[in-house]
Amino acid sequence: MSEPTATPSNFIRDIILDDLKTNKYEGRVHTRFPPEPNGYLHVGHAKSICINFGLAAEFGGLCNLRFDDTNPEKEDTEYVESIIEDVKWLGGNFGDRLYYASDYFGQIYDWALQLIRAGKAYVCDLTGDQVRAQRGTTTEPGQNSPYRDRSVEENLDLFQRMKNGEFPDGSRTLRAKIDMASSNFNLRDPILYRILHAEHHRTGKEWCIYPMYDFAHGQCDSIERITHSICTLEFEDHRPLYDWFLDQLGIYHPQQIEFDRLNLTYTMMSKRRLLKLVQDGHVTDWDDPRMPTISGMRRRGYTPEGLRNFAARQGVSKTPGITELSQLEYFIREDLNRRALRVMGVLRPLKLVIDNYPDDLVEQMQAVNNPEDPGDGTRDVPFSKVLYIEQDDFREDPPKQFYRLSPGREVRLRYGYFVTCTSVVKNDAGEVIEVHCTYDPATRGGDSPDGRKVKSTIHWVSAAHAIDAEVRLYETLFTKEDPNDVEEGQEFTVNLNPKSLEVVPGKIEPSVKDAPALTRYQFERLGYFCVDKDSTADRIVFNRTVTLKDAWAKIEKKSK
Repeated sequence: MSEPTATPSNFIRDIILDDLKTNKYEGRVHTRFPPEPNGYLHVGHAKSICINFGLAAEFGGLCNLRFDDTNPEKEDTEYVESIIEDVKWLGGNFGDRLYYASDYFGQIYDWALQLIRAGKAYVCDLTGDQVRAQRGTTTEPGQNSPYRDRSVEENLDLFQRMKNGEFPDGSRTLRAKIDMASSNFNLRDPILYRILHAEHHRTGKEWCIYPMYDFAHGQCDSIERITHSICTLEFEDHRPLYDWFLDQLGIYHPQQIEFDRLNLTYTMMSKRRLLKLVQDGHVTDWDDPRMPTISGMRRRGYTPEGLRNFAARQGVSKTPGITELSQLEYFIREDLNRRALRVMGVLRPLKLVIDNYPDDLVEQMQAVNNPEDPGDGTRDVPFSKVLYIEQDDFREDPPKQFYRLSPGREVRLRYGYFVTCTSVVKNDAGEVIEVHCTYDPATRGGDSPDGRKVKSTIHWVSAAHAIDAEVRLYETLFTKEDPNDVEEGQEFTVNLNPKSLEVVPGKIEPSVKDAPALTRYQFERLGYFCVDKDSTADRIVFNRTVTLKDAWAKIEKKSK
């Protein structure tokens, strides 16, 4: 994985450094990223990907991509393929180390038999509701299952018959025999296997019993000789169980380390709820640019470098917190500023006619492609008598501190000429639909030979040469910083933002014609935009990635 500009120290990194000093794992660093293929990856997973692959790369180690495919009812090859694409796009290098928990089902089953033979596991006939009822509380111990003292022989027989498909779903489970009085609920005889007569996306109908995540995860880590099993804080209370299984089985023992998960304002991270947004049609799909999924962010125009730099700056700690969405946008904007080509586009066109400009003249104005990278060169932009400018760049009755175009005022057209507004044309409703100006031919390129100054430069496109575009402007998907903040009985969807998407018919300079999907641009003075996959030979579609900071917008907001 490509490194961000610096690698901040953190407690996980310090643990690895100490392990290397003591030669704990014979100088090895081997991590893994273990997603469940039951949905698309989101920005929270991006942090985990960056930590696991980033630490492995820093210390010359390895990182595996391993799918936790132990729940066939919710998993799909679509999710597998999307996760592989997302990890590669973000820079995760897993080489030929693509694994699945299902690769190890046979070995995991054998280890379950080992626990039964050692008297450490038993087949339980209680229903799920009964198990929960007997689990106890924080002040009262749980109750032993009436099936807890079955003989080893009976447990082996029943477990074999579970595997052979003799019992219906939910009728029996295999449970570990640990301690129903433990203060840690995860140790109160947790379920190791459940019966699921469901077809698996890889193993088909070979199995009708499937291991629980807690039982499969540590053993998969052991098989792959993982050194540092890095996961989020919700698994901290599961670590004693992780250790218990490995110790009871007497197999290679990785170290589980937990860190704080990423939470963003105005952002939903629950895959179950993200799935509901897709299924109920609140968004177009998992890769809708409003979604916090990695695929959605890629489609919106985010860069892997920007996401990696954002993740690196969040730090790694044991303290849960929430990050402002604006921080993510800052890192995306910072990265795009360096790499995105500049073009001129108008989102809300207002016609501007230069009355003293020759009717048939078309000039090519030289424009800079990227002031941050002189190697990107220049391009020619056609200039003609009739242009489009932004509606917001004109005020017939300008307020104080408005320095853009207004009657009698002179402004600079970017890369073009100085123009002075002379008159306007209005429709029947009294709205300005056309602005008339005169230009100074001596100011070609945007500078005046007599040294006079103007207070504003505005962008434009030639009406005769502009490309018609569908431009999708995005706001936050939710109206509240915490989308889960709802009153009792309400669904989280009440916090959806009805203005999260606005589609406008833009006019863009002709250099963008035929640009492939995911080409990123800065529309000068407007923000960063990305060509969408919905574009066709006859229609180009842009997604707004992130806005620019607009000083005048701040002035207007304060004045209201």
